[in-house]
Amino acid sequence: MQGGFNRVCPGDLDSRLGRHCAGPGVDRLWLPRLRRTACLLLPAASVLPPAAGLLLSAAPGGLRLATPVLRPATAQLSSIQFSRQPPILLRRLCGLPDRPPRPYRRLLLLPRSWRTRLGTCKLSARTNHTGNHRRVRHEIAGPDDGPASIEDYALIGNCRTAALVSRAGSIDWLCWPRFDSGAVFAALLGTTRNGRWRIAPATEPLRVSREYRPCTMILETVFETADGTVALIECMPPEQHCLVRIVEGRAGRVDMQFDLVLRFDYGATIPWVKRLDHGHGLSAVAGPDQVVLHSDVALYGRDYTTAADFTVTAGERVRFVLAHGPSYEPRPVPPDAETSLAEAEHFWRAWSARCLYHGQWREPVLRSLLTLKALSYTPTGGIVAAPTTSLPEQFGGERNWDYRYCWLRDATFTLMALMHAGYREEAQSWGAWLRRAVAGTPAQVQVLYGLAGERWIPEREIPWLCGYLDARPVRVGNAASAQLQLDVYGELLDAFYHEANAGLIRPAGTWDLPTALVSHLAEIWDQPDESIWEVRGGAKHFTFSKVMAWVAMDRAIRTAEEFGLRAPLERWRALRTRIHDSVCRDGYNTAKGTFVQYYGASELDASLLLLPLVGFLPADDPRMRATIEGIGRELMQDGLVQRYRTQHGVDGLPPGEGLFLACSFWYVDCLVLLGRRDEAVTLFERLLALQNDVGLLAEEYDPTTRRQLGNFPQAFSHLALINSALNLETVHGPAQQRPREGRKNRS
Repeated sequence: MQGGFNRVCPGDLDSRLGRHCAGPGVDRLWLPRLRRTACLLLPAASVLPPAAGLLLSAAPGGLRLATPVLRPATAQLSSIQFSRQPPILLRRLCGLPDRPPRPYRRLLLLPRSWRTRLGTCKLSARTNHTGNHRRVRHEIAGPDDGPASIEDYALIGNCRTAALVSRAGSIDWLCWPRFDSGAVFAALLGTTRNGRWRIAPATEPLRVSREYRPCTMILETVFETADGTVALIECMPPEQHCLVRIVEGRAGRVDMQFDLVLRFDYGATIPWVKRLDHGHGLSAVAGPDQVVLHSDVALYGRDYTTAADFTVTAGERVRFVLAHGPSYEPRPVPPDAETSLAEAEHFWRAWSARCLYHGQWREPVLRSLLTLKALSYTPTGGIVAAPTTSLPEQFGGERNWDYRYCWLRDATFTLMALMHAGYREEAQSWGAWLRRAVAGTPAQVQVLYGLAGERWIPEREIPWLCGYLDARPVRVGNAASAQLQLDVYGELLDAFYHEANAGLIRPAGTWDLPTALVSHLAEIWDQPDESIWEVRGGAKHFTFSKVMAWVAMDRAIRTAEEFGLRAPLERWRALRTRIHDSVCRDGYNTAKGTFVQYYGASELDASLLLLPLVGFLPADDPRMRATIEGIGRELMQDGLVQRYRTQHGVDGLPPGEGLFLACSFWYVDCLVLLGRRDEAVTLFERLLALQNDVGLLAEEYDPTTRRQLGNFPQAFSHLALINSALNLETVHGPAQQRPREGRKNRS
């Protein structure tokens, strides 16, 4: 049986000044005892030098550090832990009994910023039942204790779910069996005790390199050590509920370590683990889930984890396969590792061979297409925005959202990228998913849906996960599903129009749904909404939302005209003109000379870059040109584009976030439409340089730390990359095609 305790994350100190209530099994430690203990405890842990002279004093909202060097950042606190009993000297300093009835833990609160620099400090001691001290040891935990940098992860997936693998050989995130299922490995948002699977050399490697096998989602990580070289080859074979990891000796002789921590339900549930009756392996069951591991080497239990120590020599291969299945069905049988690897390679190479793009940037475009395929859910055709939840848009911030769902805002971007790259079957599946998801009364159209079109996606917080680098809260579900966002109607009607033009659907056979959507939009287009950015600061008349209402009317009219479908065209044309006039009048600031974020505002918004891309106005219209140039002046930071200035509070959240990468790609597209190709290529190449070593992009980028931010990898970023590459290399790219008549200012 597996067990163990997780690091307790600090709670709210505002109402309990000087003490920390950490839940069942953890006692309260009062401030006076903290003061008396600090000078001994911190130097003992190598956190501070003995002469640091730390003074802990009370202050509103928590604890304050009084030394000038150590004063900052006490808003959120991390902890040093005692596991088992504290040593007798510390017990007496704290005024604790010498003979407690059972082991317990005490917490010393520290500022979060220390933990970022030092790692989590662990102190442990062992005593016998008479209280005599036997051994004390302390250590500063290494990088194993926290997640890697976001850009240090790679993705492997089976078109049903996906895992994130760090450069250190650790799988720190995997939801099974679907993208939106509970995570069995959740160290990404907590600690190693919340679940991970690490295979790596026993000694620190001299060099680590990695790459995907060409045209596949098979990852190879090469560790070079003083004794030799090994490769870790891993994949999730498509349509199989398993994960394959193979250690291959390349040179010399390398000692390896295997560490498996299984924790279902986002790192909360410790499964019941049993050895298999044959070979090396185990099964683990908890509630509805079970996994089975087959291993080429002997395994053993250690501190409620499963471990192995083995040696690999040149030419030798050691295989591991982890399979998942429902606990109420027969135990899943992991497939043969070598066969599964070969099948996965054949699948991905065959899929890549269908790509029609052979331009200057084929490698990043193909990698982005492969990433989109890995983020697709084959049974339904849906594509998730990202395989992760709650990776922060600002380090230590609260802009942490669950992106493991399918967004309507991605509709046309996805369709155009897939069609232009030659993936008609995937485009057709995506279009069919869209129509099924929104089927029903148009008044209930949502912003986002589950993988199969599920609508009930309540947002809740996971309190036992302390968040990526303490960015709280960790959220599951997304409250934006209940928002009104007018832009989704434009996305749906635009996608329908392009499907019909590409011959993916028979428009006459599905015309009832678009006409119902248009009829409903005619009743609500003049209402305020929460915009494409899903703001939580209150609904407004966002300019881009109104533009997309115009797009919905325009595409409906054009579909009816071009395919001879019945529709009240005069009424629709009149409404299209009315919406266009409204945007040009109320969404345009005459004093500023640009379009603005919402009616009556003076602030710019990067979503305005989409106006020429959807055909509302040509890019060289004086109003549009001034808007593009204004965004370049006001929203550009370190050569990249912000969504908007968060300091204005329009989104109802604390200010600060990274640079939303898709916005910079939209700026590239606008430069192309303005004929400024050289500038567009320069910016595009700059964006490509932000990809990590295996070609992946997150949602955002922090130019200060030069780190990727937000959920990872992000479909929206990769879609924008593909479309910008197509726009740069052809006169019939998405920006030129979507659509031409709209640029004639048809109103």
